[in-house]
Amino acid sequence: MNIKSYVAANPSFKSQVENALLFAEKNLAGLKRSSGRTYYQHALGVAENLAELNFDPLAVISGILHDILEDTKIEKENIQKQFGNEIANIVEGVTKIKKFTSILSDNDRHGENIRKLIIATAKDIRVIFVKLADRLDNLMDLKYLPRDRIIRMANETLDIYAPIAHRLGVYTLKAKLEDYAFMNLEPELFKELSVKINEREAEQQETLNNIVRILRKNLEPLNVYLRISARPKNIYSISRKMKKQNKPFEEIQDILGIRIITDTVESCYSILSKLNDIFQPVTGSFTDYIAHPKPNMYRSIHTTVKIPENHIIEIQIRTEEMHRIASYGIAAHWKYKESSKAGGNKSRDFDEKISWLASIIEWQGSSSSKEFIAGLKTELEFNQVFVFTPEGDIKSLPVGSTPVDFAYKVHTDIGNHCHGAKVNNKMVTLKYNLLNGDTVEILTSKNAHPSQDWLKFVKTPLARTKIKNYDKSKKK
Repeated sequence: MNIKSYVAANPSFKSQVENALLFAEKNLAGLKRSSGRTYYQHALGVAENLAELNFDPLAVISGILHDILEDTKIEKENIQKQFGNEIANIVEGVTKIKKFTSILSDNDRHGENIRKLIIATAKDIRVIFVKLADRLDNLMDLKYLPRDRIIRMANETLDIYAPIAHRLGVYTLKAKLEDYAFMNLEPELFKELSVKINEREAEQQETLNNIVRILRKNLEPLNVYLRISARPKNIYSISRKMKKQNKPFEEIQDILGIRIITDTVESCYSILSKLNDIFQPVTGSFTDYIAHPKPNMYRSIHTTVKIPENHIIEIQIRTEEMHRIASYGIAAHWKYKESSKAGGNKSRDFDEKISWLASIIEWQGSSSSKEFIAGLKTELEFNQVFVFTPEGDIKSLPVGSTPVDFAYKVHTDIGNHCHGAKVNNKMVTLKYNLLNGDTVEILTSKNAHPSQDWLKFVKTPLARTKIKNYDKSKKK
């Protein structure tokens, strides 16, 4: 979305956005990047990335101004006076990340960069979105940098920034970050896959059109609202699937997918039931994220089916509201934070969506940069298990997590006094690897305390940090 369209959609902020554009152009237009683009053009690109996410105007204005403190002699007070405290604080948060890392050695810079990003985000989560939008625009100019910097920034994007976007539920941003990083990291493979995906899409277009016709015909008797679309998966996700399955592109079947968007949860399940009558489901491919949402509040039904000519295709079913959240993630819920004083489920949903940041902030201070990055990568892993407390609350943990990891996820005191665990009403060892759908009950005792042996099998950085810190406190 360009800024002109965004202003039209947010007329009450028109003068403030236009003032920010004039301010940035006056102070940044003379500065040029390696690509030849001016810093002002970069600032505009960052703002348009945020506008594309439908983020609030203060975030968009912060995107326009995000380089001002770093690259000009203008002080924070000047921005505060002209644009207000919130914008000044967001811009300062982004600037501090860059300034702090400039004084570090190459070995420490990466870890401290991410650490500072997480800490700044604790004050205002829009800092992280400005940074993600900044990274996306930077990837456009990455090819003009030395090869070693291209590799470092592309890998950093795939290891950290794209997973952060994923955990915040912003799948449109995640996909763009992945694809642009992949394009810079492996340009020949990216080009090859782009061509093959376009060819596959063209070859299967008639098949897809036929499937859509079949769906419409069979779903029409349900008399529910329907919007059906077909789309290819993003290029990087396909390359990951090829590596994971150790197969060439030609043997990867579910490149294309169909999305069915409807009006209510009841309609989602009615459509699913009808789908099972029309097509043969692929065993083990069904996932219900409506009944069990992801921690980032993503909700949708995923099922993979066999269609005519032995093709396999993934079908996703969700409501319009679910689709909006899947596309824009936390940006779609920002207004709920602003009205959190009123309480309600939507306000709590927002808090749950960013709760994982709190656990990162809790353990980041007691770890080295190297340990922090290793722990953050674990925390951001795409492969998660979803388990339940005895009360039915869902908790997400990285694959391979144990009851001890679960205990510390619930509360520090529960972890510190854990002496046993039941999974699905059966006693298990504390080394047990939790599985999707497990119900976990932690047995505690006032006399129990963490064992250093736990460090040999716990998965999460939070549990590791709590165990280490407990031991240190006992030695004092």
